[in-house]
Amino acid sequence: MTDIIRLLPDSVSNQIAAGEVIQRPASVVKELVENAIDAGSTEITMHIKEGGKILIQVIDNGCGMSETDARLSFERHATSKIHEAVDLYSVKTLGFRGEALASVAAVAQIELKTRKKNKELGTIIKISATNIEAQEPVQCNEGSNFIVKNLFFNVPARRKFLKSNTSEFNHILEEFRRVALVNTQISFSLFNNNQLVYNLPATNARHRISGVFGKNINLVLIPVKVDTSLIKISGFIGKPEFAKKTSGEQYFFVNNRFMKHPYFHKAITEAYGNILPPETIPSYFICFDVNPSMIDVNIHPNKTEIKFEEEFNIWKILMVVVREALGKFNVTPALDFTDAARVDIPMPAKNNEVHPPHIEVDPTFNPFKEEKGSSSKINYKTSLNKENISGWEKLYAGFEQERMRDVSGISSEEDSQQKINPFQQDDNTNNQIIFQFKKKFIVTQVKSGLMFIDQHLAHLRVLFEKFVNSLSDAPGTSQMILYPVNISLNPSDALLLKEILDEVNAFGFEIHDNGDDSFEIRGIPADITGINSEDVVVSMIGNFRDSYFEVNLEDREKLAYSLARASAINYGKTLSIEEMSHLMSGLFSCSVPNYSPSGKPVITIISIDEISARLKQ
Repeated sequence: MTDIIRLLPDSVSNQIAAGEVIQRPASVVKELVENAIDAGSTEITMHIKEGGKILIQVIDNGCGMSETDARLSFERHATSKIHEAVDLYSVKTLGFRGEALASVAAVAQIELKTRKKNKELGTIIKISATNIEAQEPVQCNEGSNFIVKNLFFNVPARRKFLKSNTSEFNHILEEFRRVALVNTQISFSLFNNNQLVYNLPATNARHRISGVFGKNINLVLIPVKVDTSLIKISGFIGKPEFAKKTSGEQYFFVNNRFMKHPYFHKAITEAYGNILPPETIPSYFICFDVNPSMIDVNIHPNKTEIKFEEEFNIWKILMVVVREALGKFNVTPALDFTDAARVDIPMPAKNNEVHPPHIEVDPTFNPFKEEKGSSSKINYKTSLNKENISGWEKLYAGFEQERMRDVSGISSEEDSQQKINPFQQDDNTNNQIIFQFKKKFIVTQVKSGLMFIDQHLAHLRVLFEKFVNSLSDAPGTSQMILYPVNISLNPSDALLLKEILDEVNAFGFEIHDNGDDSFEIRGIPADITGINSEDVVVSMIGNFRDSYFEVNLEDREKLAYSLARASAINYGKTLSIEEMSHLMSGLFSCSVPNYSPSGKPVITIISIDEISARLKQ
């Protein structure tokens, strides 16, 4: 029998390794920028075209590489930062495995120009799918200039599953933010399709956050700082009233490396307690400085999941420092000592002698002794006679009608005008019982029992199908605003809105681009009146950008879903009978009324048999 196990060719093994490290264009950006930071760069420039599918260029002014180092850098597990296994537990640099450049070279066409400082000539290397096509001296600037073209050109299956250019660029923006926020000593520039998106000079942490997320965020930042023998924590948290319903401004860094940590995220949310608006997420930008030997950064190829040796103790320190910051800046509820609530406390004169208070006590008092004529003892047998319990029905006169009126939402005036018992069984569908439960569900009777409708998800489904139809059929109807609203967005959100502006206006919006990342809202869809137009637009952009949209929807449907999610009625809103009836009519006219666009159930029915079974227990 012949042997069947054989070694894979280098080209195949490199592609397998690339699949772990390089998942999308954003992965290439992350690896190249981290190498530029490790090279001691003070200026980093990035050029992106077509979401990184066509071009990714990273230029730095770091230390550069010699001719030999430039060639060896594309070999697997070639690195200058690790010499023995024990070094893995004291790593302070970002890139250290020596897999990044080899993985990129396996699935793309690369051109590298690099020159060390104090050298007259540099080196140019051209590689295509791990094949060295050219290597020769060249005149170039100090540092390194990486040009990555046609990502996944030799792996059509991987390239086919890449998202749209807008979606891929959003992932690149997220990787850019993760690096730029913590490396404030470096100036960053980012161009997308030859258009400047970010130009961030070297500055401090607060100004860098404002440069990335817009000047308005500077007004909501609260500094946090603590220095212990275990860990140093510094950074900023957001004021609770500015918390958002979408994620995107939550960042943890450990030793200048971005990380994801749900456990520490819970510490921050618990520190806010009940002062957060419902279903919102606070902003935070927290940096941890800890001994590298106490963490493990080598548990995932992306190096974003990190293990801590003293995780529980760090959790407690983090929660305490956040609570302290909230209290120090008067964010948590405090006693009101204004003039209106001031209490005047009399101060004794200097010469007055202070006497202790005198309390008189009756030493003969016996709490167990019954006094004569006392009526504390009641004869329950004689008190509950027929005369006392007769006429008890009068106590509940009108109670049932009042209770029915409360749960059904019908006011006393409406009840007196209509003269209809809302719970009366009637074959006429116009008298069907509809009421709101816990300001969250719409309850109505059906033949098989009681039907519960989630009011938020129901409105979400109705708006989603309306917006999808407005994109494919006639544009949505717009209602003009009496006073147009001007909004300023951060560069990334402004660029995203510019790319989808035509589709957004097709929903019924009237939004005009004023330039300089500023927009004017002149009209909103007629279906979503009675809301804050600025909040809807900002929420729509955030929803479209967030990874929340990893659902089975096309790009235009994702946009419709993002607007529907930003505009749908929330839990806690009181609905009138007419509003509930209108919402139910719209829901049952939808093509898929039973489920929301993300697949959550909208309707549930409690059958009569189930109700009867429960009442028999």
